[in-house]
Amino acid sequence: MIDMLVCLYALPDVAELYREVAATGVTLRRVRAFEKHTVAAFARDNFSAKWASEVEVACCRQPVSCFIATREQHILGFACFETTQRGFYGPAGVTENARGLGLGKALLFKALEALRELGYAYAIIGGVGPREFYAKACGAVEIAGSDPGTYADLLP
Repeated sequence: MIDMLVCLYALPDVAELYREVAATGVTLRRVRAFEKHTVAAFARDNFSAKWASEVEVACCRQPVSCFIATREQHILGFACFETTQRGFYGPAGVTENARGLGLGKALLFKALEALRELGYAYAIIGGVGPREFYAKACGAVEIAGSDPGTYADLLP
């Protein structure tokens, strides 16, 4: 799967998106270290064991490099950054029953803004699935020759 590049110094203002998400009763926040096991289990149960591993890495960083969307103490989605590689975004996922609320886009921007705050001018979205989503949401462009990139020789 191809990687995509995002220009972090040209990110749009998404304050209205954050307000819309909050109006649905959803909280967007960083995972706390003591929640690592809960968020990793969420990623494993809803997505994959590989993504759970990356959540665990994100929760060991300082500051933690994983955001979650929660409602009434239930996780609806997550977004990690700086797990497989420095400057990389992902993995990220939103449960099927919470899709359509803008959570994927809101979590994406929380992570991209955090990367910008770390001093990056650009971020890489590694092994992209929904190319059109990232192109539309944040202006991501495909990186030629990036398939399979860092994800070559994967263990099962």
